Amino acid sequence: MKSWVEVSSARLAENFRAIRAVAGSSVETLAVIKADAYGHNAAICAPVLVEAGARWLGVGDVEEGAAVRAVLAHGGVRLLVMGGMEIADAPAIVAHGLTPVVWTVEHVAAMERAGRAAGSRVNVHLEIETGMARQGVAVGADLARVLDRLAKSRWVHCEGVMTHLCCAEVAGAATTKAAKERFAAALEQVSAAGAKPEFVHLGNSSAVDEGSTMAWVRTRAKTAGAKAMVRTGVALYGHCLPVEGAVGALAPRLSPVMEWKTRVIGVREIEAGTTVGYGATFVAVHEMRLALLPVGYADGFRRAASSGVGDGWVMIAGKKAAVVGRVSMSLTVVDVTGMAVSEGDEVVLLGDGVSAEEHAAWSGTIAYDVLCGVRGRFVRV
Repeated sequence: MKSWVEVSSARLAENFRAIRAVAGSSVETLAVIKADAYGHNAAICAPVLVEAGARWLGVGDVEEGAAVRAVLAHGGVRLLVMGGMEIADAPAIVAHGLTPVVWTVEHVAAMERAGRAAGSRVNVHLEIETGMARQGVAVGADLARVLDRLAKSRWVHCEGVMTHLCCAEVAGAATTKAAKERFAAALEQVSAAGAKPEFVHLGNSSAVDEGSTMAWVRTRAKTAGAKAMVRTGVALYGHCLPVEGAVGALAPRLSPVMEWKTRVIGVREIEAGTTVGYGATFVAVHEMRLALLPVGYADGFRRAASSGVGDGWVMIAGKKAAVVGRVSMSLTVVDVTGMAVSEGDEVVLLGDGVSAEEHAAWSGTIAYDVLCGVRGRFVRV
């Protein structure tokens, strides 16, 4: 095979336990496995997280939810569909026992019709807009209309109230303070309307790492007579954005879950003056020994890792082997001068010695983006 991805079930479970410990015993931890578990393969990760104690999983859409439901033997696990809801999704949401995020009167009406048709009451989580300008209903008249529609529904129950923070990784951010104020006002409006949600949630991995936001939501949830929940994604897989202005409490306790590997498919010697790769962007200034790898940007190994651009590298037998020339669609050349490397030797593309954060630095992006772009055969270890 061209490349494979090893997913550590032990590290995934330990990361989940670390999140629960830092978030607090009174907080429900929802494990986010959207985008195929951030590129880690949801079919592998979902059962591991459930075995570790996760009672809630977060998926991106109905299709993901249906696929995850199919691989879980544990029927009691709750699946929150976190992405934007399409009206046509309502019957499938009910059929697969999923919990949608709603924020419009039309969403509630669609779930009402689907629930009535199935003869099943539907739990929903109501999202509040507090500064992201994506999903969510604004506090005030718009929220009043949605709450009124919920109050009149026989088949739809507001189980949770949630929002999402745009700057959770920045300690003391003014945007987070403003979001909390809007969310607090929304919770008061929800309570005044007679709704009694069981869960209140706004935090993500960075919120757990930063700390103060979790303390705030625990207090607000208690005031509302609800349980605080946190939705953690990237931390499950061993990564967190650096916390600006504070020391993260969670990040030091995490371990990367993914290792991405391939094998050397060819080795050659070149003389000084030899060009390497498309565009002849690399010219050897001395004799070199090169190894050929059967991966490229079509597999998720970024073109930005090319020499002279991001100056990326891979690891072979614990040593760095720098990328030489341009990364192409399905092939990459690396420098193994002075190394005892042979055809068939194992190569670490992402893992010990070459982290997702380093890949992100080459590409001018974030670890989330790198992880979601990896393609290979997935195996659980």
